[in-house]
Amino acid sequence: MSIEKINQAKAEIASTSAYKTITEFFDADSFCEIDAFAKSGEGFAEVVAGFGTVEGMPVYAFAQNSDICGGAMSKAQAAKLKKLYDLALKTGAPVVGFYDSVGGRLSQGTELLAGCGEILNRAAALSGVIPQISVVLGTCLGTNALNAVSADIVIMSKKAQLSLSVTGGNSDYAYNAENGVVSMVAEDTQEAISMAKELMLYLPSNNLNMAPQSFEEAPAEDGCGCVVSRTVDGNSIVRLYNGYGKNANVRLARLGGQVAGIVVTKGGELDCKAADKVAKFVRFCDAFSLPVISFVNCSGFESIKSAAKVASAYAEATTVKISVVTGKAIGSAYIALAGTGANADVVYALPGAVISPVNVEAAAFILSPETMNIPTDQQKAAADKFAEENLSAFNAAQNGYVDGIVEEAQLRQTLISALDMLSGKRVPTLSKKHSTI
Repeated sequence: MSIEKINQAKAEIASTSAYKTITEFFDADSFCEIDAFAKSGEGFAEVVAGFGTVEGMPVYAFAQNSDICGGAMSKAQAAKLKKLYDLALKTGAPVVGFYDSVGGRLSQGTELLAGCGEILNRAAALSGVIPQISVVLGTCLGTNALNAVSADIVIMSKKAQLSLSVTGGNSDYAYNAENGVVSMVAEDTQEAISMAKELMLYLPSNNLNMAPQSFEEAPAEDGCGCVVSRTVDGNSIVRLYNGYGKNANVRLARLGGQVAGIVVTKGGELDCKAADKVAKFVRFCDAFSLPVISFVNCSGFESIKSAAKVASAYAEATTVKISVVTGKAIGSAYIALAGTGANADVVYALPGAVISPVNVEAAAFILSPETMNIPTDQQKAAADKFAEENLSAFNAAQNGYVDGIVEEAQLRQTLISALDMLSGKRVPTLSKKHSTI
């Protein structure tokens, strides 16, 4: 082929929406395309793929090309993506996928299914080895959706569709956010790309590397008035799964310039969705050795199954784990999130924290029945007084269940010091494939 025809082909590819998306994602002039001229039928393959840098860090990425046959999955596209995943495995760099496809080339039949299966196998093999991010920008249905949601973090544009059903049922962003399918929702394509770029600053290249360090910033009150925003570095909070399991929050943030996973329980019982969210997030952080800092205010769990799932995630995690009891830590909540069950490295408590084996009212009735033998409308105040005198953080610290009682003003520096001290943590584990909970 002549240089003129090669340049013409390059220009044709570069004019597509997928090429513009992927070059916007990468640092300027850093994108190197792989299999640029791969054919699918009479035209080019329906995906743009390659590698480059994002904020100076190596990343692999692909963007389904809706301008070519609607971005439909094909043998050629599958082969291109398999090569991308293989290169990512060899070099230990993250994979980011931008999804926008009408489906698959059904005329290719079982060959198409085999190609989709091989991509899923590649992604599964790399799970926990390199970070994988999916960015859903347009239509993503059927097997494409299965590929997309297998990533560690899923970003979805409000204009996109995401569903296993090829008819597009329950495919909008609101449904997917409410059911924990997507991690982050973007207003449009530009914001989705920006979110993916920002995440590269919070994740390590692979499970053997550390997450990027940053300059320490003083906390900046973000308006929510919570202890977390007054403790972590300013403007460093990345919110995940905001629409799912709303009585717990999971975040990525920096503390003293170091990336950490933040878990916040918001009082009351932890429901099934919130427990699922917390367990999944802790396992993700553990896979990439991100410290987990848990701010605990929880009276228990909605179900035994939820409690077991969270307790297993914390107990199995060997990454740095620090718990801060900010309110109440009652029974199973203390055990799973802050106590021996969580296998926390360090447990702190704010001065007003309450730690009890059962709820405060029950503890007062059991341990001090005479003080509760009063009119019903006075019992809550009496129980609270009993808790202050007998179930305080100070009592727990006296018995060795809390390592320190910290004023909120000193909490930030205390946590930074603990992270520094625990940075060399090494924990040998039993030889096994994986846990079963």
